[in-house]
Amino acid sequence: MRYIITRSCLQEGGMRLLKYNEALFPESGPATFVDDRGEEYAVQIDRDQARVLGLGRLFHRHNLGVNDVMIVTALEAGRYGVETVVKPYAQAPAPQQRETVCAPAPETRRVVVSSTPHVREVRTQTVQAVPAASGPVPQPAPAAQTQVAPPQTTQPQPAPSAPAQTAATPVVTGPAVQASTPRREERAAPVAAQAQPSVQVQSVARPVATPDAPATVPAVLGDSDEDQVSEFARLCGYRLEFPAPGLMRLKADLGPQYGYSVLLAASEDAARRPEWTGGSDDHHLLLCAESQRPAGYNRLTREALSALSEHARLAPLSPVDLRGYWRAGSVDLESAASVAELVSAHLAQRGTFSFVLLTLAQQPAHSVVSVPRLAERLGSGVNTAELHTVLDTLTRAPFLALTPLPGGQYLLRTGVGDLLGDLADYAQGVRRRVRTPVGAGHVNA
Repeated sequence: MRYIITRSCLQEGGMRLLKYNEALFPESGPATFVDDRGEEYAVQIDRDQARVLGLGRLFHRHNLGVNDVMIVTALEAGRYGVETVVKPYAQAPAPQQRETVCAPAPETRRVVVSSTPHVREVRTQTVQAVPAASGPVPQPAPAAQTQVAPPQTTQPQPAPSAPAQTAATPVVTGPAVQASTPRREERAAPVAAQAQPSVQVQSVARPVATPDAPATVPAVLGDSDEDQVSEFARLCGYRLEFPAPGLMRLKADLGPQYGYSVLLAASEDAARRPEWTGGSDDHHLLLCAESQRPAGYNRLTREALSALSEHARLAPLSPVDLRGYWRAGSVDLESAASVAELVSAHLAQRGTFSFVLLTLAQQPAHSVVSVPRLAERLGSGVNTAELHTVLDTLTRAPFLALTPLPGGQYLLRTGVGDLLGDLADYAQGVRRRVRTPVGAGHVNA
């Protein structure tokens, strides 16, 4: 079973149980995950909350991030094997070095000699780093001390002056310390670190769905409702309109054959307005909580709306994909779980492609790719049909990474690292030439 890791998974340290994977975990209770290194992780299966909790340490040890893949296999009752696939553009973290109590060798650092709001003078200085056992890292010195720091690059200091050089270390300012100290961050850390700033930005600059939208927000409409619907419209390609206070229209401008509109009411009072039934909208839904079931209305729950937006951030969702859900009537978390299966299938295909690329990266350029040996190295994660599809794709533009050879083999024309670099340059060149059509600002680009 393939599982695509989302932002909420990293924040909660667990995985969700959906329709396509809940059968793998038939009972609630403790269980054990075993990775490909043989290390075991104690987890807790909670079918009532549809969660498998306790995976935070596994995410950390395998340096997993958003869109990375876990392949979970049932070994026996309460015991599961797990393999991880990291997306190809992920960079490995800086290796952690053991700290020793012995004095390290002298090193060269960039020291700020003088600083103004526009100009900063920096010189190179040879210093003796403070051993790990000597105490905490000293705080940066005030600007006045920084300006009087003597440069140490003109003449080397004799051995007895080493303590003086160590004492001068606090003179280095904050920017210089950051430039000289290796950063040891896990890839999962920025996810939680970026969550709070993103909320602050959205609260200051709220998304605008269409140029036709009024400049002022209707008073009846709650900020959270408008923000969620605006973000959903932007991600999925709807044009958002406000026909009356408390009413929002999601319009799919796809022509007479595929176009449609969905009218949302923020409250039952808004649904009593004449615009609710007087228009030509195809679908009418009332925004409410998952626990509410208003009589006489099809509902769109706020929890489902949030889940749909999260799915749309992971994989493209279009009005064509969602039309059947509007036709079904109400859209709740059960419907959103069905959309999650569609998104997971899309991301699984992307994960398969990445898995094959990462395996091909172990071969040098201008070498022969043997399909049976490649399939053996991939293991059960990729079946034969998927492998041939990926290899066939890599033979065509814009990749042109493989050349078919007789006997079902391929020639790897370039290294995977160089291939990805060329593709990045190609994409950037095309992107600079792309112009957004006038009036298409509401479309998710």
